[in-house]
Amino acid sequence: MDLRTFYQKVREVESSIAEDPTLVTSLQTSEGGKAGVISEVTRANAARMIAEGKARLTSGEEAKAHRDRLQANLERMRRDLEARNLQVTVISEAELRRMRDGGRGTKG
Repeated sequence: MDLRTFYQKVREVESSIAEDPTLVTSLQTSEGGKAGVISEVTRANAARMIAEGKARLTSGEEAKAHRDRLQANLERMRRDLEARNLQVTVISEAELRRMRDGGRGTKG
């Protein structure tokens, strides 16, 4: 392929991409590229990957599902982190009674 033609195609593809960064989905390639991997890349990188036949723009439904998965993973990681930072204090029943009584001792 002529370099001039290639870079003209890259510029055309880049001008058609609205978002920066954007999501692309990889295509299977003869060099071992795995199909279906979603990546967030700059508009320029997305255009180059599309022009090279290594990726396609991710559809709206795929992008939403991908972002929902990322959000769910982030929430799970936050919960796991909070659980690791949870502090527990073990007290006896007598200490609990003293705390409930406001520190007043029982006279008997």
